[in-house]
Amino acid sequence: MNAKPPVIEVEQVNLFQNGHPVLEDVSLTVHEHEFHAIIGPNGGGKTTLLKVILGLIHPDSGTVRVMGGTPHAMRAHLGYVPQFRTFDFQFPISVGDMVVSGRLGHLESPFRRLSRQDRDTADEAMATMEITHLKDRPIHDISGGERQRAIIARALAGNPSVLLLDEPTVYVDSPTAERFYNILSRLRETMTIVLVTHDITALSPDVTHISCVNRRLFTHHDNQITEEMITGAYHCPVDLIAHGIPHRVIRDHDNRVFGGKR
Repeated sequence: MNAKPPVIEVEQVNLFQNGHPVLEDVSLTVHEHEFHAIIGPNGGGKTTLLKVILGLIHPDSGTVRVMGGTPHAMRAHLGYVPQFRTFDFQFPISVGDMVVSGRLGHLESPFRRLSRQDRDTADEAMATMEITHLKDRPIHDISGGERQRAIIARALAGNPSVLLLDEPTVYVDSPTAERFYNILSRLRETMTIVLVTHDITALSPDVTHISCVNRRLFTHHDNQITEEMITGAYHCPVDLIAHGIPHRVIRDHDNRVFGGKR
């Protein structure tokens, strides 16, 4: 049992939009150095739940605590990687300038200039994401996988204690996604990671905990996807089929998980 207090505590959160429930009685606990994946169908509330944790959306009821405080008070400790399509990659900026912009939220004044330390921190983030060689390249002139790593490096430049990622592998191929998950696995040594995805085939064996959300949250307190979890969230019978070598996501099965309606 984890003796330290949770890094993220969501308790009985309810959220309505235009009179319709988006999140219903959602409770979630994430501890330090966990790699927690939140899966579920499109429109099921995954992105909304991330924004509630970040304090960007306020629930109608329930409580949210991050590192013992409110999301707003703890925002400097949070790194957020929004969905890929929210970025304008035609903007004339280099990879290095994009990454160092992740330090702007740490400036004491909007009139203060970035320091050598700020730039060194950004350089460290690029090295972590293995994109140092792209520092002077225009962001529009690199591949989708390289852009994704640049976005994450920008979040890492803020030295977060918690990294939250929204659909980070949706526009990358399988080898790139595998490399990306290997990097996240190393990052978990120094921070807590929460990732949301609609694609359960993309989950890595390095994920430590899995929840499934479709208005309500269904959690399995290890890295197993259960039939009950998927059926409860997708509201239909589901077969879990696995192929390949043994893997930790489905107990006694392997490295790919497919949900198929009967």
